[in-house]
Amino acid sequence: MYDKYILPYLLNFTCGQKPFIKQREKIVPMAKGRVLEIGIGSGLNLPYLDASRIDSLVGIDPSEELIGIAEQRINDSMPKIEFIVSKAEQMSFNDNTFDTVLMTYTMCTVDDASRVLDEIKRVLKSDGQLLFCEHGVAPEEKVVAWQNRINRFWPHISGGCNINKDIPNLIKKAGLNILSMDEMYLPRTPKILGYNYWGTAINSN
Repeated sequence: MYDKYILPYLLNFTCGQKPFIKQREKIVPMAKGRVLEIGIGSGLNLPYLDASRIDSLVGIDPSEELIGIAEQRINDSMPKIEFIVSKAEQMSFNDNTFDTVLMTYTMCTVDDASRVLDEIKRVLKSDGQLLFCEHGVAPEEKVVAWQNRINRFWPHISGGCNINKDIPNLIKKAGLNILSMDEMYLPRTPKILGYNYWGTAINSN
């Protein structure tokens, strides 16, 4: 009941707050060509896409309820969009399919981030790019200690969100080369939830 009727709207509200929107504005307009969005959720990134740069967009998410919200955001100014209700640990797309993979505030919730990143590496074209914007482990030991304590129960009330993942290390371990990355605490956001990493990565081989 909670996961179906309450959590999708709670996530849509929380992830649509101004600090998160400001981060989306920095990364989403860079998407181009054939685009895959991992964890498209309620479609909060859709208004920030540059349709003139995009040939098509596929959005994948395991929540049928969140995708239902996303579908309501579509308008004529947006590119062609296909929604798929599925997890990203094993995707049906062919190798070397997408020019851009977009992932924002998603790596925290996937069951197996390493497997998802392996799949992203597989479906990206050799000259394609991963655009990422994620929250994760903070640089301060005291904050990390609190992240680890709170993360014992946080995923159970937040749709599987983990607040202490080492985002840069996960990306690098998957064989993706980070070309550029910025990081900071988001304003007006608790430190345990608000340390943000965003940037671009490509296949390293």
